Amino acid sequence: MAKIIGGLTTSHVPAIGGAMARGVQNEPYWKPFFDGYLPVHKWLDEVKPDVAVVFYNDHGLNFFLDKMPTFAVGAAPEYHNADEGWGIPTLAPAKGNLDLSWHLIQHLVDREFDIVTCQEMLIDHAVSLPLKLFWPNGCPVTIVPICINTVQFPLPSAKRCYALGKAVGEAIASWDSDKKVVVIGTGGLSHQLDGERAGFINKPFDLKFMDSLVNDPEWATKYSIHELVEKTGTQGVELLMWLATRAAVPGAVRKVHANYHIPISNTAAGLMALEAV
Repeated sequence: MAKIIGGLTTSHVPAIGGAMARGVQNEPYWKPFFDGYLPVHKWLDEVKPDVAVVFYNDHGLNFFLDKMPTFAVGAAPEYHNADEGWGIPTLAPAKGNLDLSWHLIQHLVDREFDIVTCQEMLIDHAVSLPLKLFWPNGCPVTIVPICINTVQFPLPSAKRCYALGKAVGEAIASWDSDKKVVVIGTGGLSHQLDGERAGFINKPFDLKFMDSLVNDPEWATKYSIHELVEKTGTQGVELLMWLATRAAVPGAVRKVHANYHIPISNTAAGLMALEAV
């Protein structure tokens, strides 16, 4: 059976892609952020995952407000990204893992998740940037992208996203393969890009949430979506992807590394590497 080696979580702000394209990672504004990934690179070199299951939220490249699935799973041989208007260079397509995709889809349907199956699927910066951050010299893993709606209400509850992650973890563990799988959650942490609270950041809540993923993974499920928006900002609700990632990694975890940095484009930028034990 396949082995879940752990979970990775990271912010995915488009400005990160611009910084990498300009080669300014060592400038004072960006260095504390990019240096946070160095221990994770070392860990990935040691554990060498074969596949990454990526929880992310689409920003209009693949889905828009007229058609917004709550949960969607990719089942494509490869995933292209495109110009989203941020000035980020288009990266090479990510290779899909069809066998795991269909195994996940069947398992989720059996667990009564009404998902959208995408045999063609574009991926935006929420997938392409994390892959580049974790593997700056080229992505060696195949991927299965799982999109969670955090854009248009009604949004799935934290409790439902945790249940989704748990079901995904069960599916990976039952996959008839000798592959090593890492689960990735992208987005957040606290930030709001518009309205009266534009620029809102809640550091105490962010740090409490990050700590809970190690020691009390269901902690955030006690909050409603509206409470999470109040505590983290309209876009901070992207922490749902982090929550699903932690739920997919069963049992106890060891915190390999964590980093939290402000400011990155008015966003509280977080990073965690959690190893299954």
